[in-house]
Amino acid sequence: MLEKTLGSLIRDKGREGRRGYTLPGFDVEKTDLEKVLPQKSIRKEKPGLPEVDEPAVIRHYTNLSRKNWGIDTNFYPLGSCTMKHNPRANEAAAAVPGFSGLHPLQPEKEARGALRVMYELQGFLSEISGLPAVSLQPMAGAQGELTSILMVKKYFEDAGDEGRTTVLVPATAHGTNPATASMADFKSVEVGLDEHGCVDVDELREKVDETTAALMITNPNTCGVYERNIAEIAEVLHENGAFLYMDGANMNANLGRMRPADAAVDIMHFNLHKTFSTPHGGGGPGCGAIACSAALAPFRPDPTVEKDGDAFHLVRPAKSIGRMSTFHGNFGVILKAWNYIKMHGPELRDVTEMAVLNANYVRARLKGVYRVPYEGPCKHEVVVQPPKGMKALDIAKGLIDHGYHPPTIYFPLVVKEAMLIEPTETESKETLDDFVGAMLELAESATEDLEEAPIHAPTRRLDETRAARQLKARW
Repeated sequence: MLEKTLGSLIRDKGREGRRGYTLPGFDVEKTDLEKVLPQKSIRKEKPGLPEVDEPAVIRHYTNLSRKNWGIDTNFYPLGSCTMKHNPRANEAAAAVPGFSGLHPLQPEKEARGALRVMYELQGFLSEISGLPAVSLQPMAGAQGELTSILMVKKYFEDAGDEGRTTVLVPATAHGTNPATASMADFKSVEVGLDEHGCVDVDELREKVDETTAALMITNPNTCGVYERNIAEIAEVLHENGAFLYMDGANMNANLGRMRPADAAVDIMHFNLHKTFSTPHGGGGPGCGAIACSAALAPFRPDPTVEKDGDAFHLVRPAKSIGRMSTFHGNFGVILKAWNYIKMHGPELRDVTEMAVLNANYVRARLKGVYRVPYEGPCKHEVVVQPPKGMKALDIAKGLIDHGYHPPTIYFPLVVKEAMLIEPTETESKETLDDFVGAMLELAESATEDLEEAPIHAPTRRLDETRAARQLKARW
């Protein structure tokens, strides 16, 4: 594997006898390898490693890193994922030796600072959501969903109500929602949308019955639309003894403006790594903390943190569903979220106001050239469609040649040729103007000119059908 990875370095830069290191002499006796290793494990020939100097190695890997895309290099308008700037102050907080050097098995009296951070963050999330009980255990948004639905399941089991077998999922749901319902041994039932891109309340009334355990709603939903009937939706569910779960992946649109509890939400998850600033590319790290009503609080995962006088203690809730992760959750992410909220204080609502303003600015600039499927203001992200006859994929590939990471395309599934753009609160008007300018220029391009894009990227357009059918997960 190493030899293949270094192939270009060997081919382009390697010269016999060139080196950038000197190995120290042996400080142990030489061993006859054939006496301690099986024959098949002993090399017969020297490895084909490059003979290069140190600057060549550094430049090789630095140039490879520049071919990766990240929020530190340019605008990253990835819809439904909140790829916002992550203040370096949070990284510094997480690197404090007293935190980074902790071991999860240390006694509570030696981890008072960490327990205080966890306790205070529980309080912050409770205040933001309006819900009284919090758990920091889940390690990702999807696990936060699963935790929530398992708690709902345990609630009905504890009440002796064995008839709750279904979970309702709107057509705008994240793909993890029906998967979560299935993993918790529920049958998922889809609920359609009205003309505004919101849950069809009339259809909801028809589908809610004594078998319904919960509805999993994202608000604002994946169309970037606020669920205007959220209070009525909660009422329909509660009248039938079911719970309203809110997928909090889009909480960047709600901070300080909408408390889920005020909309009668019973349980929700946060994506601390998206809303409260931890880099989350490459699959992690994450934290899918949950907040819930008093009725569901006894079923939270083990442990939570409680305060007794000046002391903090790890506590197992009375009817806990058990652990969702090893030890106490992803503490590094917990610490960064705590720091982010502390830095903003009451001005945390400014995050939402700027995120919503930026998304509506992009919407207003693109509308008229790009199609906008839903009338009225959007929240923190906007769905647009290319001009008729053009494909979202071609526009996305063209953006790469303009120096931009493409937005999410073909999601949400309910909008044909969807392009989901989330500018976040941390981008300037100048950046948004440049991005919109590129979008408008691409909309005027001839279709055949975009079919080959990207032209100037390190990798040209792949045969996506072949890539999907003949996936190579290893070199």
